[in-house]
Amino acid sequence: MTSRYGQLLFTEPVQRHQALGGSRASYAHMTAGPPDADRLTAAEAEFAATRTSFYLASTGSTGWPYVQHRGGPEGFLRALDDRTLAFADYRGNKQYITTGNLDSDNRVSLFLMDYPSRSRLKILGRARAVGPGEWPEGAGDLVPGEYRATVERIILIDVEAYDWNCPQHIEPRYTAAELEDALGPLRQRMAQLERENAQLKAERAQAGRTTAEQAPA
Repeated sequence: MTSRYGQLLFTEPVQRHQALGGSRASYAHMTAGPPDADRLTAAEAEFAATRTSFYLASTGSTGWPYVQHRGGPEGFLRALDDRTLAFADYRGNKQYITTGNLDSDNRVSLFLMDYPSRSRLKILGRARAVGPGEWPEGAGDLVPGEYRATVERIILIDVEAYDWNCPQHIEPRYTAAELEDALGPLRQRMAQLERENAQLKAERAQAGRTTAEQAPA
């Protein structure tokens, strides 16, 4: 956990509960660093670029939190530099809850999950929506690959802090593509064994017929 992450989330009520729970002493040093925003490293950038979905939390003008699931092809979420994340917001059900929430409070929280490796990256930032025509030059294709979608806006997120979480209670889950990568070699091996088994049965049957033909009457 970075010190900036602790500074933003370890409020006085949180620290009071940490003290009551006996963890305040171990967490105190995590708020002692400079108040500068965290910088993304190559590890965070690569992790973001290989996600096909993530969870995005915002807060509405009434104070109610809202969590949205965003998905797309690998590479739809990317780090533009060491301070900025961006993704194309594809047309969905047109509720525009997150978009409206950003008008009154631009603070957001992202959960990026890798279920097979039980990894989780939590990010705090400030988000803003811009038109598709404002996609930064040099950032690559607005929509990666051959994915067909209508882009309504671009969401740019200025990263404030991030934290890599522990794997406890993250149950490994696999996509169809990941399962195919794992099961493909097993299927090929099974097919080979079935062919060999069929050949052995044919040879055994042929040997039996030959023995019967050669047996004395």
